[in-house]
Amino acid sequence: MRLTTKGRYAVTAMLDLALHRHQGPTSLSDIAQRQGISLSYLEQLFAKLRKRALVSSVRGPGGGYHLAREGHEINIAEIISAVDESVDTTRCGGGHDCHCDGPCLTHDLWEDLSRCIYDYLDRITLQDLVARKSMHSADRQQERDNIAELSFPPRRQASIGA
Repeated sequence: MRLTTKGRYAVTAMLDLALHRHQGPTSLSDIAQRQGISLSYLEQLFAKLRKRALVSSVRGPGGGYHLAREGHEINIAEIISAVDESVDTTRCGGGHDCHCDGPCLTHDLWEDLSRCIYDYLDRITLQDLVARKSMHSADRQQERDNIAELSFPPRRQASIGA
């Protein structure tokens, strides 16, 4: 499969923007720090994302990037395509010359898998990922609260005159 770190990082950075959208424009250095992605790599990715009208930039102090459209209008396949990635599981890169100048025996299988993966990513939006992230965060907080209750039982009141 030809989905490399370029596509993964683009999706991660876009999700970061979506998660922080209410805080105003987000700087690439903030995304780089939070996500552990090189700033220069993010600059390259965001140039491509801006060309495809997925993000827009705000210049000057307090500037940065924000989503160009609402999260429910941006699907994951669109982000991956914007940074010149393809979802392709064939050996020949989607051509038909993977074996002796022709398709290999399993070419159609891998081509169908590539199409299924693309269709799956095309159905998922940034808003879907934000909702999942929020749900998981709430679940983790509930787990922490439950553990805290088990670890620290309620204090008993000291009785007066005892």
